[in-house]
Amino acid sequence: MVCIKGLRSTDSVSMLGKEYHAYLKLEKGLSANSVEAYERDYQRLKAYMEAHGLDVVRASFDDLQAFVFDTFKDIASVRTQARLIAGIHSFYRFLLYHHYIEQDPSELLETPKKELHLPDVLSLDEIDRMIAQIDMSKSESHRNRAIIEMLYGSGLRVSELVNLRLSDIYLQEGYMRITGKGSKQRLVPISPVAAEWFVYWMQDRGLLDIKAEATDIAFVNRYGRQLTRAMIFTIIKTLARAAGIQKTISPHTLRHSFATHLLQNGADLRIIQQLLGHESISTTEIYTHVDIHDLREAVLKYHPENR
Repeated sequence: MVCIKGLRSTDSVSMLGKEYHAYLKLEKGLSANSVEAYERDYQRLKAYMEAHGLDVVRASFDDLQAFVFDTFKDIASVRTQARLIAGIHSFYRFLLYHHYIEQDPSELLETPKKELHLPDVLSLDEIDRMIAQIDMSKSESHRNRAIIEMLYGSGLRVSELVNLRLSDIYLQEGYMRITGKGSKQRLVPISPVAAEWFVYWMQDRGLLDIKAEATDIAFVNRYGRQLTRAMIFTIIKTLARAAGIQKTISPHTLRHSFATHLLQNGADLRIIQQLLGHESISTTEIYTHVDIHDLREAVLKYHPENR
């Protein structure tokens, strides 16, 4: 096992892991979920190398290719395979950047082409049906309505919603400051409907015993603590089930619906990219495929030759 910067071998591995964590979090500015995923890939790679008597720092292209070939036997999803390759690339770029290696052995590793996944999209009628299932006699009703309106009306990610702070919401000006992936911030409009329901929720929120760590958190539970991602999933899935919607529904479905409906009504793709906080326009282009899919379905359904 290689000795890094003069440390004993056991200390070297521990120190390397800590440095890689700092690189992902501070230098790359990744979210906590992304950091966790990349570190999980690193641990998997390191365990494989150690099991085969190899050093993860000194690994060759052939070593990495063997790891990929062996690991992919248990991974059917092309998306998961691509993410693992991205994790390998990330680790060796870190080593190269910090001068642990002189050449990146992962440079020639090919990333599997991802399947084109057309996400489920809700119609306006389906969204209205979900909203109609909110029991307005319950104390959390205004909160849940505000959550739906912000997810669909502003296209927020669920992580952005649960971490939304009161100090980043400017109701009079009509926008929110959102902290997205990689701690990058963007300004997102808040619709008049979402603003109205958020005001109702703020009145209810004022009656709760808010815990110290959640004083600036926009959405909290009945105990005054920050809502979790899992709780948002539960709220959305429960409403969809009650509305009789058979599609695979998650909070992200409302984000997909937001983008798709904007595109279908003539919004420019670059504007949608900025609203969603996509770093690359290619990520946003998935919605053009959704729209083309809708057009094809319309031809098959309505053209006389296809009847």
